[in-house]
Amino acid sequence: MNTVTVKNVVIGEGLPKICVPIVSKTRVEIIEEAKSITDIPVDIVEWRVDWFEGSNDLKQIIAVLEDLAPALNEIPLLFTFRTKREGGEKAIEAASYAALNQAVAATGLVDLVDIEIFTGDEIVKSAIEHIHASKVKVIASNHDFDKTPSKEDIVERLRKMQDLGADIAKIAVMPNNKLDVLELMAATVIMSEQYARIPIVTMSMSGIGVVSRLTGEAFGSAITFGSAKKASAPGQIPVKELDHVLQLLNRSMH
Repeated sequence: MNTVTVKNVVIGEGLPKICVPIVSKTRVEIIEEAKSITDIPVDIVEWRVDWFEGSNDLKQIIAVLEDLAPALNEIPLLFTFRTKREGGEKAIEAASYAALNQAVAATGLVDLVDIEIFTGDEIVKSAIEHIHASKVKVIASNHDFDKTPSKEDIVERLRKMQDLGADIAKIAVMPNNKLDVLELMAATVIMSEQYARIPIVTMSMSGIGVVSRLTGEAFGSAITFGSAKKASAPGQIPVKELDHVLQLLNRSMH
């Protein structure tokens, strides 16, 4: 499997990298939160732009990015507009969604862009090509807030992301029971050991899925999401506790 390097962070080897989402609504709050994040163990910061009050205005988004990139002080930045369809705050047309992500990548102010894989194959393929042309990496993603698909289906979705040209493949699913968590973790092992040419990121959401956020190194998931202030998805653990457990598991495994 190939690793992915953004700034000084190598994704796909060693400890799962900790990604912290910023879900503030105003420009001032977003920058304040970014400055406070630099004091905690974090590898990547995700700006969830769908929470931002100016998310339908490219000029306002770029104005925030111009302050955000320097505030993060060399921490890689992941740009994500999570659509309503996949658990985000706002709905957006597929063409506008692709155009926004491509325009943001072209600014050179972000290191990674999240693209939802079920936006339409041609749109996704074209968006990934454009984003790559701006020398920005793509995390292809899919979120199921209702259920956990079968492990065969999860593996198929991750392989689709890989085939469409993503640099990293990510899936988050909702468990309805404990066996669902095992289904996601089994899919992670199968994908990482048999099919993955790129790093994969998997998680089972909510309280019973928390174990999946901690055991990435053992099962094959390369990034885990923790919260600094407000969680962006059910089951996210505060970053310092998350880092402590990841370090503990790492020492026990080696």
